[in-house]
Amino acid sequence: MLTDGDVERWLREDVGHHDVTNQVPGETTGRLVAKEPGVAAGVDAASAVFDYLDATVTDRVADGTAVEPGDVLLRAAGPARAVLRGERVAVNVAGHASGVATRTAAAVSAAREVDDGVRIAATRKTTPGLRGVEKRAVAAGGGDTHRLDLSHMVMVKDNHVAEMGLVDAIEHFRERASFATALDVEVEDPDDAARAAAAGADVVLLDNMTPAETATAVDRVAAGDADALTEASGGITVETVPEYAATGVDVISMGGLTHSAPTLDLSFRTGDDS
Repeated sequence: MLTDGDVERWLREDVGHHDVTNQVPGETTGRLVAKEPGVAAGVDAASAVFDYLDATVTDRVADGTAVEPGDVLLRAAGPARAVLRGERVAVNVAGHASGVATRTAAAVSAAREVDDGVRIAATRKTTPGLRGVEKRAVAAGGGDTHRLDLSHMVMVKDNHVAEMGLVDAIEHFRERASFATALDVEVEDPDDAARAAAAGADVVLLDNMTPAETATAVDRVAAGDADALTEASGGITVETVPEYAATGVDVISMGGLTHSAPTLDLSFRTGDDS
């Protein structure tokens, strides 16, 4: 949840100790405008910036709205000093979040062309301090947020397996986790995928496998008695999503949704736009 403290830190970082550029008298209006097509996100965060500065926000679009060049995401009105102080922070946070949402929407669309049932999910590869903004942006783009923090799911990683072995690691964490907490077990070959499912994994993460290897792993998990979901991950891009969607995997998780999404080009323009 975004707090006033978060907004204050953003503003303090941008304004510094002796800002004179925003010492403008009077009242003004402004609008956050898209300069390229995409999916709007982070609009709530941008609005929170202006709200914190006692500027009035109106005409705000909902996160997940498709926008075209010239479309207004929000309008702000109030003391010129407040509106100008919030401008850059609002543009930065909304532009970044909208970039994440736009890339997510592209990945979801690419997957849906092959399989309506496969989910596109994010990862924990998020910017420190911005995870909430980025995860909400993934949801705005039609993606799945995946786990929001370490407590939401136990993920048995390669380092755990190296220390304890695959089956022992699954048993170790199953004994310590709540009955309501799922186990996602990372494997790197199709044989281990079947072993992980048989040992009690709720989700088998097929890490860094080719589409062909992923398809084999999915088949081997399905052939067993276990009811585990399968998740493909590791270097998957929007361009390669269709190849993985065709394997029958349940989830495709992509770190690139958050750590590599380009910012959507937005600008903030003051004055009358009539």
